[in-house]
Amino acid sequence: MAHQNRYSFLLRYILPLVDLIMINGVYLVANYITTMLGRNIVLVEKNYNHIIVCNLIWLVCTAYFGLYSILGNRKIERVYRSTYKSVAAHFVLYTFYLAFHMEKHLSWTFVGIFYVLVTVCFIFNRFLGTSFHYTVLSKFNVAKKVAFIGAHETSQKLITYFESEPNLSYYGTLGGDEFIYDHNNHTTATLVLQKLSTAAAAGVKDIYVAVDPNKMSEVQNLIQEADTQGIRIKFVPDLGLHLSPNYGISYLGNEFPIITLRHEPLEEMGSRFKKRAFDVLFSSFVIVFILSWLYPIMAILIKLESSGPVLFKQKRSGRKDEPFYCYKFRSMRVNAESHEKQAVKQDQRITKIGAFLRKTSLDEMPQFFNVFLGTMSVVGPRPHMLAHTKKYKAIIDKFMVRHFVKPGITGWAQVNGLRGETKEDKAMESRVKYDIYYLENWTAMLDVKIVFMTIINVLRGEDNAY
Repeated sequence: MAHQNRYSFLLRYILPLVDLIMINGVYLVANYITTMLGRNIVLVEKNYNHIIVCNLIWLVCTAYFGLYSILGNRKIERVYRSTYKSVAAHFVLYTFYLAFHMEKHLSWTFVGIFYVLVTVCFIFNRFLGTSFHYTVLSKFNVAKKVAFIGAHETSQKLITYFESEPNLSYYGTLGGDEFIYDHNNHTTATLVLQKLSTAAAAGVKDIYVAVDPNKMSEVQNLIQEADTQGIRIKFVPDLGLHLSPNYGISYLGNEFPIITLRHEPLEEMGSRFKKRAFDVLFSSFVIVFILSWLYPIMAILIKLESSGPVLFKQKRSGRKDEPFYCYKFRSMRVNAESHEKQAVKQDQRITKIGAFLRKTSLDEMPQFFNVFLGTMSVVGPRPHMLAHTKKYKAIIDKFMVRHFVKPGITGWAQVNGLRGETKEDKAMESRVKYDIYYLENWTAMLDVKIVFMTIINVLRGEDNAY
């Protein structure tokens, strides 16, 4: 749950208005200066249209980078980062717009003056905003005062958070486990009442309590005493020893709290839509502009050297462990072991043209048909033969987690050197760790990064490509 006070909530609406007023003011000043210099020959009525577009582009840029969406809950440095990204994107888009619409009449003097002034004004704006922000928090006592009860692994993490969160004022720790549970003891019960009373008098509004989920039924007395003092009690299930740091909490039907063991961006419909759109566009480009001429050439070369089909298709494990046919240019002579035995260095089954295909990774190109059809993605964990999936899921911890997402032509493990033959179980363990990192930290830009790293690795040559 994010923490907001009235000031940070209002700031979310005040700052966009201030920024828009500033941008429009700078626009008029830049236009005036350019006209005074005799460099602006654009008609005045056209300038009003350009101002409207300038504002619309700014709103689009800030929406894309989330500058104002959760402003009151964001670290100051993240606000700065979103600001300079928005300004940079606005420069590219608005300059392109002006160049397209004004052609020979574009005043580069105006563009230069406008963005220099915008940059200077934003630096000044954010400096004043930061100073005002910290002044309000420190002088006007708007930060909510909170206290903590508990003595587990989660406790220190929460205390560190309270001490670093500018919207909260950390009062201190009131006690440990005995403070929460041992209320049958009259001395303890009296101490609890005294400390809650003292905390309430000091202005504490919320008390966070780290509770073992198995002992939630033992805190009723604490709740009653907090209600007597007018203090809100907020329980934090002490799960630090049982869950990974990436676990998340959501609500089912806005009623039932649900704990998920890991953050999975591709479980969100918007993320899946973006990834699928990228896959369709990228695979369509490759199929139309590369495979359209590469396929017949490879078909002739493969057929000339050995008999058999041009494409090698093999059942592999896909998303949700559902089998699918994965396509490759055939790089081996037809053999009975191809569906169970991995290729090894100097494998006698590999043909001469096959060795070239595998070394350059061209044998993987038909998998763009898989991507277009939706059984694979451009980027994702590499799919394994069914026999290998059966083997490794029995001996490798979390091996099947990698099947939460679609398999890919290339992946985070592969660009980090973990491709090809897995001679030892430890190599597969490392590959699984990289695959799980990918599905827990997916972004569209991570996919783009992996694609570029793959291209660089292919051009440079890889030792494990055989």
